[in-house]
Amino acid sequence: MLKAYSWLTFCVIVWGSNFVFGKILVQDFSPALLTMLRLLFIVLLLIGISFYKRRLKRVNKADALTIFFLGVIGVFINQWSFFEGLQTADPTTSALILATTPILTGFLAAIFLKEKFTVRMLIGSIVAIIGIYFVVTKGNLSSLHVEKGLLWIIVTMITFAIMIIMTRGLSKRVDPLTITLYSNIVGFIVSLPFAFTLDTPLRISSDLADWAFLAGTAVVVHGIATLIWNNNIRHVDASKASILSNLEPFVAMIMGLLLLYKPITGIEIIGSLFIVGGVMLSTYQKRKTISSL
Repeated sequence: MLKAYSWLTFCVIVWGSNFVFGKILVQDFSPALLTMLRLLFIVLLLIGISFYKRRLKRVNKADALTIFFLGVIGVFINQWSFFEGLQTADPTTSALILATTPILTGFLAAIFLKEKFTVRMLIGSIVAIIGIYFVVTKGNLSSLHVEKGLLWIIVTMITFAIMIIMTRGLSKRVDPLTITLYSNIVGFIVSLPFAFTLDTPLRISSDLADWAFLAGTAVVVHGIATLIWNNNIRHVDASKASILSNLEPFVAMIMGLLLLYKPITGIEIIGSLFIVGGVMLSTYQKRKTISSL
């Protein structure tokens, strides 16, 4: 049990650090080009895993169409908006906004999957929104200015929630690895025409260390960490694992301090507590509702 929690904590540290990693990468690579390159490394990894496990399967036309839209929205737009936003957005604030994805997922699940949306989830949503407002305004509650980068991070959050809903429906009929592989292939193909045309000026590093960092973070964040999480999640209580995943914004704060020398402010801590508390309040009731059905 201790070993499982140790590996899950490692995954949370990796995913929380991804906001800082992304902030570093967009200094040397244009967002669209970075998206294409990262998806290339992820696809190569997934193809290798699929051949190793011999789980490359066909899908019917209806599911293939869903996977196509999943690849465009949940992979390409999600990845590109993330890097586009991190050009100007603060990584800690970005992590806090994305931490509210489970709440938006709950709204979408209530609309499209007919899942129950409870009063507790509504209260949790309000608490989380207060936290976001507090962080974005930097404590000056009379002044709200949302920079362009944060708007792109909101797009990332929305597309991530859509991806979760679409994947949840598909996974009832299609193997998760197949969904992940095909949707990432679609995302990669869609990214190709934009990689060298969407950003002006085009930024591409000639430093081998930057390329190694790009490949390494793509493989570790989206490949190895995901496999480790999926392999260990079955050994622990789901509610406790969910609490661990809510620690990502705090990891982003610490990594921002260590790698970007960005100080942690009291406003960020207070806002984080509101946001994480609201998310935990919402998701706790959701799990309880599902388990009682």
